[in-house]
Amino acid sequence: MKITPEMLSSENPIPQEVEFKDAFIERYKELLGDDFDEFLKYSLTYARKAIRVNTLKISVADLKKKLENDFELTPVPWCKEGFWIKYKHGDRFDIGNLPEHQLGYFYVQDPASMIPAVVLDPQPGDLVLDMCAAPGSKTTQMAAMMQNEGVIIANDVAAARLKPLGLNLQRCGIANTIVTLRSNTRLQPVFDRVLVDAPCSATGTIRKSLKCLQMWSPGTVKKICGEQRGILRQAWQALKPGGTMVYSTCTHEPEENEGMVSWFLEKHPDARVEKIDLDIQRSAVITDFQGQDYDQGVHGALRIYPQNNDSEGFFVAKLSKSECQLQKVP
Repeated sequence: MKITPEMLSSENPIPQEVEFKDAFIERYKELLGDDFDEFLKYSLTYARKAIRVNTLKISVADLKKKLENDFELTPVPWCKEGFWIKYKHGDRFDIGNLPEHQLGYFYVQDPASMIPAVVLDPQPGDLVLDMCAAPGSKTTQMAAMMQNEGVIIANDVAAARLKPLGLNLQRCGIANTIVTLRSNTRLQPVFDRVLVDAPCSATGTIRKSLKCLQMWSPGTVKKICGEQRGILRQAWQALKPGGTMVYSTCTHEPEENEGMVSWFLEKHPDARVEKIDLDIQRSAVITDFQGQDYDQGVHGALRIYPQNNDSEGFFVAKLSKSECQLQKVP
């Protein structure tokens, strides 16, 4: 199926013909029902630019004052440091070229990407593990929330991804973070909070990168699910009893989202899904898909599509670990 800009009733469509695989169209019509056309419209429309103020270097009020002559800032309801940003004097999208960005006063970040750290809510003095940290948007956000106190272990499995992570940490003045390169390593259960912003099929980011459409296939989703299970096992081992873990993806695939949480709850009786209470437009979670019923605990998770808040699509689940050591289900 091919979609052209003329077929979309949007103000700022991606100016090229986009081809969708038939299997993708069939799957997402089943997933979205009557909302499928709106999903296509927003997925093929350029996203509004957004920034997050880095309060380690500047206050929200002071950055707004610096930018107010040239930029209109609209608050992101679920993140007090987040703002949609629009140039007042015409079209300008190179926000990353502003001196304030180079100085680390703000981070260019989609509003949906701000959600996981807000939900995890790390506090000054916490010991936090960021399992899949690069390029550092959520790591730098958590460090600011922690006021550079406590410790963040920012991990990734690919050495090439550590370079942008390190540069962003340096630019933003992060002083409480240790960067590690580890995979398939058992960690001791000492962390107060763990963030798993997992690698995924990324169908919530079509408006940012059409590449995910080329890479998508049911087989790819199945392979990624295997990787996600491995990461979640390690993350849960590292979380201390009474701690909190956030699992997030930028995909809409039920197997990677509600299905993954459902599998996790079955394997870990010491886990409980906590309700996410944010000022945000959301869609109903998926409780069953293609003959597979999911655990009722998934009702506490957050699922958003691009059309819900004119952002990327995202899925976020907050899990707490019991103080008691319960036996795992084999």
